Parts: sequence; structure tokens; C-alpha cells
Amino acid sequence: TNKMCAAPIRHFRQMGDVKTNFIVINSKNANAMTGSAGIEDIKEVLSHCTLNVKNPIMSSTGVIGVRLPKAKIIEGMKLFDLSKRDSSSASKAIMTTDTFAKEIAFKVMLENGSSFNIGAIAKGAGMINPAMATMLCFITTDAKVTKREMQATLDEVVKTTFNAISVDGDTSTNDTVLVLANGRSGAYEKEAFKEALFKVMHFLALEMVRDGEGATKLVTYKVTGAKDDREAEIAAKALSDSLLVKTALFGEDPNWGRIASTVGASGVEAYEEKLKISFDNLCVYDRGEILFDAEMEKKCAVIMQHQKFTISCDLGIGEGSFKAYGCDLGHEYVKINADYRT
Repeated sequence: TNKMCAAPIRHFRQMGDVKTNFIVINSKNANAMTGSAGIEDIKEVLSHCTLNVKNPIMSSTGVIGVRLPKAKIIEGMKLFDLSKRDSSSASKAIMTTDTFAKEIAFKVMLENGSSFNIGAIAKGAGMINPAMATMLCFITTDAKVTKREMQATLDEVVKTTFNAISVDGDTSTNDTVLVLANGRSGAYEKEAFKEALFKVMHFLALEMVRDGEGATKLVTYKVTGAKDDREAEIAAKALSDSLLVKTALFGEDPNWGRIASTVGASGVEAYEEKLKISFDNLCVYDRGEILFDAEMEKKCAVIMQHQKFTISCDLGIGEGSFKAYGCDLGHEYVKINADYRT
């Protein structure tokens, strides 16, 4: 969604409706804001693929406004090999400000006795906002799924996974989620595949939030009772993006007023006399009644010391609901990003 999308995104779009079986991924350099030269650099790098590849593509993450170190990447491509350890090596190689590698893989058994495998690697810790961001995710499966079915399922699942997370509210130039399917298992069942894809993407999305730059907390923002699901989504994402909310989380301050204010400013239909706000199972505001006394504040402060907890807002209007995910924002985030290029 970033209008300044990087060269790898533009190159991939220029390729049109083609099949690929090979992705070259580099970190430390985004190849963004590099114009047509950035695309030509990609073509030169990919021309050196010597393995049995078909329509190779490239994905990049790192500093914006610097040309690709082509010679270094081409030299590194000579080390390509296949082993059972390669997925872990790849997940570590694409890290930038990540503090740990992110990967998942499992087998799905179907009722008819057949099975398929699905796995993924990902990176992401900063510049993560709904609509993805500097997050890369590469999913592979041997399920026998058509391109149309896979795209439709991906579009549906991404809304409640990668597009529901926020670390710092910034959207990158290099957002990428790719699914590669070779169909070799011969197995597929629509709902089972959707469930498996959700499991993969939801796990990795939460891992990214958990690894947010300087983050100490993973928070679920659960909005219910909205006019519709879209309004619930808007309110939940407003909460996950709010710097005032994020800094309160970092200070372990159960400032429910910031929650109410953020919901009110989000533009959704909401009323003071219908709103309920809770920290986990502790209701601090109930449809006009303030329940937040000194004793309640102590209990909520204990909840906010946890690494994971939920902030719930019931708008009391309709049936709309949505969950967004975010983290706190503190001193370490400022330090990491102030020193990023140096």
C-alpha cells in the first residue's frame, strides 16, 4: 500500500501472471527509491541463478535509498544448497532488527487419509503497521491448491493476521507475503487449507509483534459490540496504533482514559453511556459508571506487568467484532531507530 514501493515489488508486478519456484532474499538493503536502476540491478542478480529455477524473483529489506551490493549478493548465491537445516538458516539470514528468527512448519492430515505440508519463514520487528510493513513472509506448501483458491484464501486470512498487527504505525516500502505451492502431495481441502494458512500467518504475525523493537508486551485489542465488523476493525487498529496507548503500556500505567479517547477519536459510532472497557477480565468502565478506584488500579497494574494481556472494548451498539495486536513503545525503540544507519 506504500506508494513508494521498492524495486523488488515493482519488478514482481512487471513479471505479470507467471509461476516461480525461486526467491532471492537479501537483508540490510531495501533497494527502495532506486528508480529503474534498482530493477536493472535485480535483473542482473537473478541472471546469475544457476540452479534449476523458473522465473526467479527477489525480495529485499533494509536501508532505503542505497543501490544493491550486487557483487556481494551474486557471490553469496554461490553458496546456495539444499538441506533440512536451510529453512532455519534462511530465517536467520533475513533478520534486520529482529532479535530472533521466525519460522513454523507442520503436516496437515485430512479426513480422507491424505496429507499436505505447510511451512514459512518471516522477519519483522519494526515499521510494522496494518497493511503489513517491513515484514517479509514466505510460505511454502505441497498442497494441491489452485492459484485462484490460494489467492482468495490469502486475501481473507491476511486481514486478521498481518493486517491486524502494529508495532510503530509505519508502513514500509517492501511489504511482502508470498505463498508458493507445488501441489506434489496431491492433497487439498478448502477449509483445512484455510485453517492451516491462518495458523501459520497468525503465529508469525504475533511473533513479529512480540519481537517489536524494544517491545516488552504483546497486547490483544478486542473490540466487540460495534455497528459492524469494519467499525470494530477501525477502533481496534486505532488502539494498536496509538502512541499514547503504547507509551502507557510501556509505563505499565492502566490509563483507561486513553483507551476511551482513542476509540472516540477513531471515527466509529461510539457512546460514553454504552462503552465498556476491561483489562483482561477486570472491567474499569461500565456504560457510564467508573469502576476504576485505587484497589482496581492496583489489580490492573499487576495485569500490565504481564508480557501478554488483553484490552477489551465493548461498544454496546451492534454485533461487529475484531481483534488487533500491538506492543508497547519505549526507550529502546527510540535508540534502535535513532542509530539505525549508524
